[in-house]
Amino acid sequence: MTAPELTRELFGQAGGTDVHRYTLGRPGGPVVRVLDYGGVLQSLEAPDRDGRPGNVVLGYADLDAYVANNRPEADRVFLGAVIGRFANRIAGGTFTLDGVQYRVPLNNGKNSLHGGPAGFDTRIWTAAEIRDGDGVAVQLTLVSPDGDQGYPGRLTAEVTYRLDARDRLRITYRATTDAPTVVNLTNHTYWNLAGEGAGDVHEHRLEIAASRFCPTGDDLIPAGDPVPVEGTPFDFRRGAPIGARVGEPDPQLVIGQGYDHNWVLDDGAPFAARAWDPASGRLLTMWTTEPGLQFYSGNYLTAALTGTGGRPYHRGAGFALEAQHFPDSPNRPDFPSTVLRPGEVYHQETVFALTTADEPPVA
Repeated sequence: MTAPELTRELFGQAGGTDVHRYTLGRPGGPVVRVLDYGGVLQSLEAPDRDGRPGNVVLGYADLDAYVANNRPEADRVFLGAVIGRFANRIAGGTFTLDGVQYRVPLNNGKNSLHGGPAGFDTRIWTAAEIRDGDGVAVQLTLVSPDGDQGYPGRLTAEVTYRLDARDRLRITYRATTDAPTVVNLTNHTYWNLAGEGAGDVHEHRLEIAASRFCPTGDDLIPAGDPVPVEGTPFDFRRGAPIGARVGEPDPQLVIGQGYDHNWVLDDGAPFAARAWDPASGRLLTMWTTEPGLQFYSGNYLTAALTGTGGRPYHRGAGFALEAQHFPDSPNRPDFPSTVLRPGEVYHQETVFALTTADEPPVA
């Protein structure tokens, strides 16, 4: 097997600063393209069951589209971006840490979402290229100053995209702080295993290794304790098409206009999630060190978004599997902690593998 290669090219300018695109890949295998703007995973080409390559993640063809859609006043959908400082929602845009109340900007009704109106998805990261015996990688670094978007502490974050010798994409996150803070990082890639712009993902068969999920209130903030998925449209333990139950009159599906919830991943499961597309035969398998998985069925994608292939993205054009801690964790001491203190290192990894199969995997 040919070792993966790494190249860099100018992708445009944002605010007078050069933005680059990094390509990791090898002939006949997956090809991953990453931007140092927003830490965006712009495209990922992988062969189908007949060996034909196709881009299986949603993105934009040029930098201007990313910048335009990442402005605070835009209805951001975070295509492929690194999310921080805090992924998902914080109720009321407020939390208390060590007896001090902090307020962060509201950008999702009465709540703060994905780091606020100028989160990590809007920043230009410092990139370093890595070539070693285990593949190639791009390491992105960002220093978030004390008080950035209302969060305490000077946070130094590193996100590394590595394509290893076994053609797996490994995303590694590290962060340190000089004062107590909260942090919850993730990647917001949307997948369509039939190919970007190929239509909706409702026929994709999805498995999530989780026996519980977090029901929410009308504002998509977790309400009460996690509950069993048994007997609900949220049971993906044995696999089900994404669209099979998305239109059911379940109150939780009505709230989110589809799936937009946190699943509590089962300890010791052989994977966190996997998805299979019957049209292409592509099989996506995901592993993570994180306790939760936010599955989002692309409920708010619209035809106003034009993708890399020149086709519009309609509702359900992709699905997101966001490995992270639970929503609103700073306000929920019963949830796994997201507190990071000086001298500690925030660390998590998420791995994706793309293979092919003629039949859906057996759950």
